[in-house]
This record gives sequence, structure tokens and C-alpha cells, in this order.
Amino acid sequence: MKRLKLFPKIFLYTLVLMLSITLLASGMIYLLAPIMVNYGGGLAEEILVATPDFTPRNATITNAILGSLPYSISVCVVVSFICAFFFSRAITNPIKHILGMTTHMAVLEKSANCHIRSNDEIGMLSKGINELYQKLLSTIDQLKEEKDRVSEAEKQKVDFLRVASHELKTPVTALNAMLENMIMEVGKYKDYETYLPLCKEQTEQLGKMITEILDTSKLGANIENEQSQTFDTFAYLTGLCGQYQFIAQANRQFFKMDLPGSFTVSLPPKMFAKALSNILANAVAYTSPGKTISVYTMGRDLIIENECQPIPEKHLKRIFEPFYRPDYARNRGDGGNGLGLYIVASILGTLSLSYSFSPVKEPLGMRFTISL
Repeated sequence: MKRLKLFPKIFLYTLVLMLSITLLASGMIYLLAPIMVNYGGGLAEEILVATPDFTPRNATITNAILGSLPYSISVCVVVSFICAFFFSRAITNPIKHILGMTTHMAVLEKSANCHIRSNDEIGMLSKGINELYQKLLSTIDQLKEEKDRVSEAEKQKVDFLRVASHELKTPVTALNAMLENMIMEVGKYKDYETYLPLCKEQTEQLGKMITEILDTSKLGANIENEQSQTFDTFAYLTGLCGQYQFIAQANRQFFKMDLPGSFTVSLPPKMFAKALSNILANAVAYTSPGKTISVYTMGRDLIIENECQPIPEKHLKRIFEPFYRPDYARNRGDGGNGLGLYIVASILGTLSLSYSFSPVKEPLGMRFTISL
């Protein structure tokens, strides 16, 4: 590193100051010492007002001072050089160290750190620079995480719109072909009374799918806009599961709840309820009559189980993708539009809640676990 310009400045100023003091002290000794010998220390006032022409001087002392003056001045000059050098280095070394560390900080080297060797202003400056740099690194890391999160959200949004356009294209094409055949009275499509209700049913399904797509696209904004609230899990889950208990009874299914340990959580209640509702709706939809749906807690884990044919591993890997329906659930009337679990994953991911969806061997079925 190039020598700081501050060092020669401090060295020069210090050297000039010490040499000036040396010369002044030598001059004072030369002028006053011979007089002090003749008059004594008690006549200071007379010495101060006396002039060299009328003040008697001791010739021996004067000659001795003149003889030793070159040696004393030489020693003082050497001492001045040494003192100026060490003083200047003591002042500039910490500044040089801070400059070196700030050069590493400028390229965001995480190990860069100013050493604090004192509690003076330079030590406080080093401490302040270290704190500022750590805050800068923390802010940069947060911005990177936010950038990655936004990029991932944008990617998911693009993928979702791409898949949604594909899912809408298929029924729209089928509906358009059916209407054209009816207009042209091709074959069986002459029977308007049979195919017009089918067209109406198809448009209703399209309308429902479009509504679900629009709701899903607004999901992220809805989660961010809703404020978190602290609520008791027992009362919350009891109220939420009530409607699905009635549906299960109507389907001749058994709905069991076991919530032994009540605890509080801080979450957006409406969005969390939407995620749980989708899980419970799937559990009810895919449970055969006479089978059981169970909702219970284990520690701070909320578990929803239903007795059904377990989903194969190859489908579990993609089950949270938008519009994905396993081969045996391609019928929209039975398997839905494939957005339920995608919405669940989006909500729980945004709320930073870990979850899992896995098959159960005893009793045979599926288990959804959410860690609260």
C-alpha cells in the first residue's frame, strides 16, 4: 500500500515543533544561564528587564555553553527525529489500517473487520465502521433473499398463467366445436335439447375455473394485506371443522376430532382457514362412505388424515403443481381443477409454515401435517 500523505505531514509538523522548542530552549540557556549565575535565582525580575549591554555575564559559563551547544543541538535533533517518527506512525497506522479494511469492504469481503485497539476517537471510528459494514451486509443479504423470493414468485406466476391458459384452452375448444356442429347440424348435434344443456354445463365449469384462477392469482396480495392475529387453536379448529362434519355425516363418513393440547398461534386467520378448508375438502371428497377422517394435534403439529387409497409416489412429487390431477382423477367432476393443493402450498409457503403430505399404512390413507 502506498504511504499515506498524512504521515509526512504529521512527521514534518512534529519535527519542526520539536526543533523550534529545542532551539528556543538552547537560546534561553545561552542568554540566561550566565546571568543567573551572577545574580542568583532571586533576581529574576532584574534579569528580565536588564539589557545585554549592562548585564554582567559569566564568561566561563558562556564559553561552556557555546562549546556544548553543537552536541546538545545534535542530540536534540536526533531525539526530535525519533520522536516525530514514532509519534507520526502511532497516529497514521490506525488510519492506514482503517483505509485498508474499507478497501476490502468496498468489494464486500465479509471477513473485513477494523481492529479496535483503543477506546479513543479512532477506536470509536473503527467500531462505527464495523457496525455500519455489518448492517450493510445484512441489508444486502435481505435484498438478495427478497430478490430471489420475487424472482421465484414471478416464475411461479408465469408458470401458473401458462398452465392456466392451457387448461382453459381445452374446454373452450371443445365447447366451440360442439356449438359449431350444432349450428351446422352435423350428425348427433342436431339434437339441441340434448347438447344445449351440456354446453351450459360446460360454460358453468369454465366460469368456475376462471373464478378459481382469478382468486388464485390474487392469493399473494391477499396474504400480504391480511394482518396476523393471535388465536386459540382449539376454538379456531372446532369452528372450522364444524361444516365438514355435517358434510361427512351426509356422505356417511366418520369425522373425528382430537385436540388435547390447546395453544395459540399468530397467523392471518382467513388465509389460513382457506388452506385448511382446501385440505379438509379434499379429505372429505376422497374418503369413501364408512371410512374415517381424523383431525388432531400432536405437540404443535396439526394433522389431518383420511382413509383412502394412498397416492402413488410418482404423483406425490407433482401433487402441489397447479392444475395437476393424478391419472385416476382426470375427471373435473371428481378430481376438481387441480388448484386446491396448489393454493394450500402457496399459502403455507408464504406463511413460512412447514408441511408434509404422505401416505399412511395403518389405517391405509393419506396424512397432511402442518407445523405451527
